[in-house]
Amino acid sequence: MLMETSSLPLKAFRRGKVRDVYEVDAERLLLVATDRVSAFDVVMNETIPHKGAVLTQITAWWLRQLEPTIKHHMLSANTSEIVRDVPALRDHEQELAGRAMLCRRSNVFPIECVVRGYLSGSAWKEYRESGTLAGERLASGLRESDPLDPPIFSPATKADEGHDENITIDRMRSVVGKVAADELERLSRAIYESGRRIAGERGIIIADTKFEFGSVDATGRNPQPTVILVDEVLTPDSSRFWPADRYEPGHAQPSFDKQPLRDYLDAEKRAGRWDGNYPPPPLPQDVIDATSARYLDIYRRLTGHTLDPNGTI
Repeated sequence: MLMETSSLPLKAFRRGKVRDVYEVDAERLLLVATDRVSAFDVVMNETIPHKGAVLTQITAWWLRQLEPTIKHHMLSANTSEIVRDVPALRDHEQELAGRAMLCRRSNVFPIECVVRGYLSGSAWKEYRESGTLAGERLASGLRESDPLDPPIFSPATKADEGHDENITIDRMRSVVGKVAADELERLSRAIYESGRRIAGERGIIIADTKFEFGSVDATGRNPQPTVILVDEVLTPDSSRFWPADRYEPGHAQPSFDKQPLRDYLDAEKRAGRWDGNYPPPPLPQDVIDATSARYLDIYRRLTGHTLDPNGTI
């Protein structure tokens, strides 16, 4: 079942580029990953089959791999469990199958925590033009897709609409404070290193990725606020996946993520048919099909399973 948007008997909390978020109660949120797709920070008019379920279930798989080292917001990504726990959803189980995640509420930091292990995408574009990343100088002589050793932590502002903006770490500290900024960088690097080790065992390079974090208020047992990992984790929407056996620096790499969509939009921009802003150009069916196939393929390669629409790995 394709989902462009959701309509549930819960109070709407926010609507992002891809996810619809609802309030369950004072301590829990329901995240629903639709089949909307965005590229270059613009949401397309067409939906991508299976995309929402892939994003939710691949995130759930990663969160289980990262336990118990990394604290996170997921309570359940099993649709039947969620419906049992939230009876108001009992008439919506089919439409939510695989795409819903019940989560702890937190105060989300207004920062995208980007980790780049290879020079690609917008980082390569900036480096090629000015030798910098987010305005900070990098070593000279780097090629497209070269490894960055150590990986670079490159924060960005968050935008529900429009374009995210790369910022310096100093600016990030001015937004969230030095203690929080240092913790977000530490966690981002730790998660990336764990992720690329696990993906590497499956023949996949994680070239870059982005994380979001929230703060959970102090309790009697935890006198200090706790930083937890939230939203999606190491998905085709938040990461750039490359096949390790075809990696060759010096040019763009074949990709397991939504690269067919990016390639099509790049061609439209080069031809002068799209200026990179909303509204996007219509997507041909072959681009939709190829993008859907990439989502399903990376899910299978990482988890070792075909996608179960009910989210019961």
